[in-house]
Parts: sequence; structure tokens; C-alpha cells
Amino acid sequence: MKAIVYTKYGPPDVLKLEEVEKPIPKENEILVKIKATTVTVADVRARSFTVPPAFWLPARITLGFRQPKKVILGMELAGEVESVGKKVKRFKEGDPVFAASLAGFGTYAEYKCLPEEGPVTFKPANITYEEAAAIPIGARTALFFLKKANIQRGQRVLVYGASGSVGSYAVQLAKYFGAHVTGVCSTTNLEWVKSLGADKVIDYTTGDFSKIDETYDVIFEAVNKSSFAACMKGLKKGGTYINITEPLPSARMLWTQLTSNKKLLLSRNSPETPEALEFLKELVETGKLKVVIDRSYRFDEIVEAHRYVEKGHKKGNVVIKVEQH
Repeated sequence: MKAIVYTKYGPPDVLKLEEVEKPIPKENEILVKIKATTVTVADVRARSFTVPPAFWLPARITLGFRQPKKVILGMELAGEVESVGKKVKRFKEGDPVFAASLAGFGTYAEYKCLPEEGPVTFKPANITYEEAAAIPIGARTALFFLKKANIQRGQRVLVYGASGSVGSYAVQLAKYFGAHVTGVCSTTNLEWVKSLGADKVIDYTTGDFSKIDETYDVIFEAVNKSSFAACMKGLKKGGTYINITEPLPSARMLWTQLTSNKKLLLSRNSPETPEALEFLKELVETGKLKVVIDRSYRFDEIVEAHRYVEKGHKKGNVVIKVEQH
């Protein structure tokens, strides 16, 4: 099968299209013929090994010290089940599915084996494979953290980085749960973020949300570009600060946890189970959640896709069409 392989860390050009061995499903696995995948910020960081200093050693252990342990990147997919292991009960050949592959990467390929009980379920019937591929990481991450924050109807939620993949889903999901949502983004994305359901938008290039006389029950930092001090100023007593990109607390964060009743939720992986995807599937099929695709690339254009995502200005999701129609 064809796959995008990288054998060293570096710029997008380290990604090469090669022939590799097609995987064979174990007895509890399904083999998916991949129709679409995505380029996430996490893929870009893994490829270039650009990680926060505090996370350098754990990342090296996970990804590989001198060279990548897992040579095929990619964390999201949508496709069709080609075959199933003998113990598989949920799926059969031909089923359309979508899935996350956070722990194993591997979706920059024509085929991928997935455990039946992992984060995989049937594709929403009303969207394309390209759209379905853009749900499993961003939407699942937003949902996981909002639920961890115990979001309630009527709360005030601020999403910083509201135009990215996770941020755009966080806006929609917070609104679905009944919150009053403020989105922070750049000038060009203000109206678009409003169209996702944000009650209010703030242009970070011209205004500072922490200087506005308003406080929030939840501050969802999706891009790690606001200061922690500003967020604490804007967070209500008993409120929750979410930062999906910072894996370890700073000294100031630890002090805040010790001296205040504000709750901090930092980067962690969502549970590797299908429940969240099944919930998101239902929201998509009932029109309560929409997928935003910024750009779509062919499989052999993945280097260009990585270059684009690396610039840090993508709106929603960047999709790769693995199977050409």
C-alpha cells in the first residue's frame, strides 16, 4: 500500500510517499480502507519535533530520540471497513466509519488497522468522508474538556483561538450545552466565528479580553497564545481554565491551584473509546454540529498541506483525500 513516511524529524520535505506493507487485522481489529485523513497541529509538531520545553523528554520517549519510532503520521481517518478479525462483532465489511488514531498515528496511509473497541464508529450519514475525517480529534478534544469542566446552561465561556479546529468545535459545543459563548480570533475570522454560534467575538489584534469588564465561568485556551495572568484576571472565582496544549503546570499555575478555588485542566488525551464519537455523530446528523474544512489536498500534496498548517492560520480543518475519486 502507499503511505506517507518520515524517517527523521524536520521540515515538511521529510515526508515521502512510499510503498509499505499492508497491515493485517488481529482478531479484535478492523482493517479500514482510508478515504480521507487530516493534517493537525499535533502532526506538524511530531514531524518537526516542536514541543514545549517541559515536555521535551516525555515527547522524545514517546516519539523517538534520534528518529521517529512511528514513521507514518496521521491521527484521524474516515473510510470503509475492508475486513474484520474473527472476534469483531460491531462492524462488517463495507461499513463506513470514522476514527481517531491518537496513540498509534498511522492514518497517512491507504489502510489502517484499528481495535474494534477503540475510538471508531459509523460515519455520520449526512456528510462526506472528508468532513467525517475532520471530527475525531478536534471535536472529541473540545467535548472532553468541556465535559471535564462540567459546563452548565447559562454559564459564560470564552474560547481563545475560536477559529482553529478545536476552537471552532468548542464554540459550537459550548453553545449546544447552553452557554453564552465569546470567541477570540483574528479580524478576518470574526464574522465566521459568529456564524458558528458565538454570542460575542473579540478581535485579539485590536482588543484584550482581560481588559474588558467581563468574567467567565470557563476560559478555553485552544492555541496557548493568551497569557495565564490575563486568563486568571478574566476567570470567575470557582471557574475553570482549560489549556489543551500545555501538558505540565507552570510555577504560577501550581501557585494558583494552591491559593485559589480556580480549577485548571491541562493537556491530556481523550479516552480511547467510541462513546464520544457516537455522541458527535448524532450532533452532526441532527444539524447541531458542523464541520469546517479550510483546505483540501490530494495525498501526494501532503507536504504542501503541512506547510500551510505550520503557518498557524488555518480556519477549522485541513483534509487530505487519500483515495482519489
